[in-house]
Order: sequence, then C-alpha cells, then structure tokens
Amino acid sequence: MTDAARPRASDAGRRLDRLPFTRAHARVLTGSGIGWALDAMDVGLISFIIAALALQWDLAPGETAWIASIGFIGMAIGASLGGLLADRIGRRQVFALTLLIYGLATGASALVGGVVALLILRFLVGLGLGAELPVASTYVSEFAPARIRGRLIVILEAFWALGWTAAALIGYLVIPSSDDGWRWAFLLGAVPAAYALVVRWGLPESARWLERRGRHADADLVVSEFEAAAGRRPSTAPEPTPPIAPPAAPTKARVRALWSGEFRGRTAALWLVWFCVNFSYYGAFIWIPTLLVAQGFDLVRSFEYTLWITLAQLPGYAVAAWLIEVWGRRATLSVFLVGSAVSALLFGTATSEGTILATGMALSFFNLGAWGALYAVTPEMYPTSLRATGAGWAAGAGRIASIVAPLSVPVLLGLGGASTLFAVFGGFFAVAAVSTWGLVDRRGAALDGR
Repeated sequence: MTDAARPRASDAGRRLDRLPFTRAHARVLTGSGIGWALDAMDVGLISFIIAALALQWDLAPGETAWIASIGFIGMAIGASLGGLLADRIGRRQVFALTLLIYGLATGASALVGGVVALLILRFLVGLGLGAELPVASTYVSEFAPARIRGRLIVILEAFWALGWTAAALIGYLVIPSSDDGWRWAFLLGAVPAAYALVVRWGLPESARWLERRGRHADADLVVSEFEAAAGRRPSTAPEPTPPIAPPAAPTKARVRALWSGEFRGRTAALWLVWFCVNFSYYGAFIWIPTLLVAQGFDLVRSFEYTLWITLAQLPGYAVAAWLIEVWGRRATLSVFLVGSAVSALLFGTATSEGTILATGMALSFFNLGAWGALYAVTPEMYPTSLRATGAGWAAGAGRIASIVAPLSVPVLLGLGGASTLFAVFGGFFAVAAVSTWGLVDRRGAALDGR
C-alpha cells in the first residue's frame, strides 16, 4: 500500500481520539440512542400489532407476512439511499430527516381501515427506519475515542433493547386493552417525528465529515466543544490554508469503490454477515408473538412471554460491550453468532413453558449481543468518504433478507414446523459466524480519515 493510500486519521480525528469520555460524548450517544430506541419501538410494535390484526381482521398468514415484509422493502431502499445521502449532505441532517419520515408515517397508520393502506404506510416507515440505523452508528463512531469506540457503538445498539422493551410493554398493556388498542400503539409510535427537531438543532454535525468536506472552521468549532468538555484547551496551532473542498464523489463511483481491490473482501464478508443475521433475527422475532399464539397461548400470555424474552437483550448487550474491547470485534461477533445458532436450534425444539422461555431468552441474549458487535465493526471497514455509504449498503443487503424471512416463515412452518424453521435460522447464524473472519478488526485503531 502506498503512503497516499495508507489509512490515516484526520486532524479532527486525532484530536477526538485523544479525549476521554465527556458529557459531550454522552450527549451525542444519548441523543442518537433515543432515536435508535424509537426506531426499535416501531419495529417491535408491528410484531405485536400483526398478532392482534390477524385475529381482529381475520388475516391469512400470507397477508400478515406481507405487512411485516413491506416495511423491510422500504428499509432496504432507505438504508442504501440514507448512507449515500449522509456522505453527501451530512450525518445529522439525514438522521433528523429519517426520524421525521417514519414518525409521521407511523402516526398516520393509526387511521387506516384496511390492509392496502397499511402496506403503503409501512413502506414509508421502512424508508425512514432503514436509513436511520447505519447513519446513526456512523455518526456516533466518528465522535468516539478509538480506544472505546466499539464499546460505545454496542451501548448505542443497546438502546434497541430499550425501544423493543417499550414496544413489548405497549403490546402487553395497550394493544389488548380494546379493539382500537393497536391504533393507540401506532399513535405512540409517532413520537420520533417530534424528536427529529431535537436531533436537528440539539446535536453537532460529525467533525470528521465536516473536515473531509473542507469545512475546517466548522470542524474545529465542533472539536473545540468536545475538548472544552474534557477541560482541555482547544488546539491553537496555526493551520495551513486548507485546499478547496473536494466535491463528493458521484453515487456510482462511491458504490463501485466498495468493490475495489482494497475493500471487496471485507465488503463481501460484511454483506454476507448482514444478510444472514437479518434473515434469522427478523424471521424469528417478528413472528414469535404469533407463533406463541399458534401454540395455544392467548394473546396476553404470548405478549408477556415476548416481554421476558426481550428483556434478555440487555445483559446480551452489556457482555458484548465489555468483550468487544477485550477480545476484539471478530471474536466477539463470532462467539455471539455461534451462541445464537445453538439457541435457535434449542428454541425450535422446546415444548414446555419453561424451556420456551429459557431458550427464547438465550436466543435474545446472544442475537442482540451479536447485533451490537456488528454495528460496531461496520463503520470501521471504510474511510470517512465512504463510511456511511458502506454501512448503508451493508444494511441494505441485510434488509433483503429481512424482506424474504417473514415471507418464508409460513412456508417453512408448513414443511416441518417450528423445529425446521429454527434449524434454518440456526444455519444462517452459523454461516454468519464463519463469514465474520473475513472482516478487518480495528480494535483501538484510529478511523481511516480519507
């Protein structure tokens, strides 16, 4: 690799990497995490709403599968477009825009009277949801000091558990309360539209992105605020006159760059991991409430079990957040994916209430810990000029699986029941665990500032 091509940290990046964790970092992490939790709440709510609507509207399995999958079609498109936009117009702008889009569409879903209108709105919700997650993880990673960057991204991902738990509580307390309970759940899901204003005016733009776009004064101002929060004097060394800001590369050029000689190996491995994890996670967790009802549990009991399974996500994130800076990215991700594979096989063969609950909680623990590690490693694979694009397209590749998975569940259940279904999910987790070793582990290393 030539000196020109060698990964290097930007000036803003070097200054940020030297800092301890401060209240400024906490503001970025918490502000992004709340958006992340609201995203999870929306995704989680639809699994409970589908179970209720299947009974109230007498929906066929194919119809419920499409209600789940149509949102993931939107997410696949949104993830790809969101990453491209974030590299062009900024991380914060796209983050706020996505919250606004899916918040308004979720609120409007409360007014629908049939499947077609709900499908249209769920597609729009998916556009916003799909764009938000890779952009948010890229955004936080660009502020995080190198020595704790992975840990902070796993903590960011842990907000997903808070949002899913909120969805489970709404599903348990609100949806069964009346025939219109699902409408009230959708109205609660409109909160992100208001929170978009907080993101737009309350959080700073990524200093690394600003510097890459030639906005050195703006980048310096952002970094200075973080240095002041750490009790350090902002850098006063004179800077050379910056060159004219490089224009953003055309969209096609940025996508082609992901498959250049330098990045094609990690891109292929990353897309395969994202695809397999999405297939198994969304195939399982979107359908768990409905599967429990099909096994004879009433709606309230099904939602109660799902709530306990959801709570197991929190210790999964906590363990992954610790291990990711001890074992590294690849080892942590691989171990949690192997644990997910084993848990899926056991859950598929569980028959008693105790084993269903225990294996479901194990699946939740390992799977969500793996998600935290995956979101930590993804932005680290690419330089600043490609980071959001790379993260967005990896997420987009994964969303293809999340479209297919809910549609595959009725077919797989018909072929061999729950044991066959979860054996397939376990197989996908195993493939993802092997593919992890094609990634680059950048534990403690500075982000590539190119």
